[in-house]
Amino acid sequence: PLFEFRPCQYVNDPYVIAQNDRMVSINSALTVDLTGQVCSDSLGFEFYSGIGGQVDFVRGSAMSKRGKSIMVLPSTTEDGKISRIVPYPSPGSGVVVTRGDIHYVVTEYGIAYVHGKSIRDRAMMLINIAHPDFRDELLEAARRQGYIYRDQTLPVVLYPKEYEINWVDNQGTPVFFRPVKATDERAIQDLIYGLPEQDIYTRFFHSLKSFSHKVAMPLAAIDYDNKMAIAAVIGKEEPEGREEIVAIGQYMNNSNTRYAEVAFTTHQDWQHRGIGTFLLRYLIRIAKEKNIEGFTADVLSRNRSMMRVFSKSGYPMTTHLDTGVYELKISFANEEA
Repeated sequence: PLFEFRPCQYVNDPYVIAQNDRMVSINSALTVDLTGQVCSDSLGFEFYSGIGGQVDFVRGSAMSKRGKSIMVLPSTTEDGKISRIVPYPSPGSGVVVTRGDIHYVVTEYGIAYVHGKSIRDRAMMLINIAHPDFRDELLEAARRQGYIYRDQTLPVVLYPKEYEINWVDNQGTPVFFRPVKATDERAIQDLIYGLPEQDIYTRFFHSLKSFSHKVAMPLAAIDYDNKMAIAAVIGKEEPEGREEIVAIGQYMNNSNTRYAEVAFTTHQDWQHRGIGTFLLRYLIRIAKEKNIEGFTADVLSRNRSMMRVFSKSGYPMTTHLDTGVYELKISFANEEA
């Protein structure tokens, strides 16, 4: 093999780095604050190292065609006593990678794609990948600093990654299904605002003039047990970070009856693709794992497409029509032949 030796002025030139397609830079950080500022060369006034070529490769890989810039760090110090996701940089710490340059942040608890996101979304995403022992503390700090709503909540349980699944609809389009996250609030609002007025009425049984934070937050703040929601997501890979939620299926369990009320929302451009049926069957699978005995639902009699979805559950269904609304009950006790 032949080797070519070049000075760092060439090797670390972001424009040279960017000429490599799919260039991925992986750099380590000491701390990342809730807005995405990265400290990697100092702990307070004590210098840990130089910045090296970190910034060059962060920017070069970001400019590369389909490149990625990734910052990695453990969620805590080695003894587990201090969070490495912090409310703000400690006095004296130098910001090596700015909040404008950062793209991906990775800890052992997940991935946050923060590029182009609002401060509120960034804070929520970064809290979600912090160590669970420090999430409440970080959430309160974000409230004090005005980064998030005062009533913002987070699930007290870990995100159930085991319920993520890839699927292809009846038109050959890949769809990614995953549990809803607290950071999905804005995407859920976009889904609802994109529905025609008729679909909004059939889903909520009344018209909506706005779908505010107070209305959207309960849909995103779930416990993954008695309250579960699965989102159908497109755009997972291309372009990066531009996920769009096109459908949601959710249930809320009644602990007294062990039956859960279920509801679905699908964007009109993604209807008649089998997504609703898949969501129903997937939620049934999850609900059975949680020892839920069946589903109930209220469906307007004119909502024939939703009635067809429920008829494909694979389980016996009873219906009762009352003032234009079907009251449905699906029991998981016996599967249909």
